Amino acid sequence: MARNTKNIFFGVDRITVITYVVLVIIGWLNIYAAVFNEDHQNIFDTTQKYGKQLIWIAGAAIIAFSILLIDANFYTAFAYFFYGFFIIANILVVYLGREVKGSRSWFRFGDFGIQPAEFMKFATNLALAKFLSNQNIVVNQLYRLRLKDLVKNYKNTFIALLIIIAPLIIIKIMQDETGLAIVFVAFIIVLYREGLSVNFLIFGILAAILFVLALITPLPSLLITLLIITSSAFLFLKRNKQNIIFAIFVFLTAAAVVLGTNYVYNHLEPHQKVRIDVLLGRGNVDLKKEGYNVNQAKIAIGSGGFVGKGYLQGTQTKYDFVPEQDTDFIFCTVGEEWGFVGSTTVLFLELFLILRVMILAERQRSDYSRIYGYGVAAVLFFHLAVNIGMTIGLMPVIGIPLPFFSYGGSSLWSFTILLFIFIKLDANRLLILR
Repeated sequence: MARNTKNIFFGVDRITVITYVVLVIIGWLNIYAAVFNEDHQNIFDTTQKYGKQLIWIAGAAIIAFSILLIDANFYTAFAYFFYGFFIIANILVVYLGREVKGSRSWFRFGDFGIQPAEFMKFATNLALAKFLSNQNIVVNQLYRLRLKDLVKNYKNTFIALLIIIAPLIIIKIMQDETGLAIVFVAFIIVLYREGLSVNFLIFGILAAILFVLALITPLPSLLITLLIITSSAFLFLKRNKQNIIFAIFVFLTAAAVVLGTNYVYNHLEPHQKVRIDVLLGRGNVDLKKEGYNVNQAKIAIGSGGFVGKGYLQGTQTKYDFVPEQDTDFIFCTVGEEWGFVGSTTVLFLELFLILRVMILAERQRSDYSRIYGYGVAAVLFFHLAVNIGMTIGLMPVIGIPLPFFSYGGSSLWSFTILLFIFIKLDANRLLILR
């Protein structure tokens, strides 16, 4: 019997949808636990954050169904429109939005707020996927470390990077939202899937090492060390003109990274310097001030032990020792009340969803769908890694939500749109096969 292709659930990957639903429900229960109050125990109370989150969840369900109802070709056709619309929205919010915690990045509608920067992620993914697929670009030819390739394809190279960098610059400089801006770096992963040279990855790792060394090592000593290392390379290289030029180039590039790091650090806001100092252990960190957030987060997670203290029994959470425990530090609630077992389960579910998206992306017949799928996986993984990293003190606190867990309608809706557009594109694959 032929399957009814007019059914909106035709071809929909149920494993992905079920995983999404489970994560959203667990996230909601943890938001309830994070702000639990003996005086307000009704989990459906819309005057409390968990009640408001339930409204956002209902909205997310409507959005998900709506996405599945729309023809998959719509997202391809209007990719650039979405990108342009949210670029404009992120500029307008600076002038028309309301300031929240020092950042003017929210449109307010009564008690609810919308942050357009969150929706810029799916719009950027749509635009990047359309550009790379429409141009029939072979990225490993565009980005190979050969001057003639870069010159030959400079236009496509510039446009691809501009699609990624433009929203990053707008969100960081105009809105001062460092965490949301950095997320767009995740789209570099998409370029690697499409063949970006591994040389750039090596360069990035070395630059990161130099970045850290520049912050913990006296500048003169580091520059002298770099000069010695570069000079010593001649013991292993042939002494010809080409190698001399290469060695000089490497030294000047390394020196530029070191000097640039010091310059950027010296021009950061005081609270941003503090976050970096806390992460690197520079100076004497006051655990009652700048080191408070991360220290309390570690205490909360560590106190959960193997199986946790029990649902709604977290003392660190209940008595507000952990700041932002329903948003950026929601994982502390999981660690304290559910322990190692619960934390591992949540991480498994998040990683399972990411891996599932990657598996689905690999089976796509369309370049557009494959590229978009990897964009979804890249964004989710970046959010997961940075949020957990900052919670346990491995990364600076930059304010980035845990996918499907953290309180907030903008983040939940943006993740839902990001994921369900891909689910629709994947379902459309079966229609193409027919």
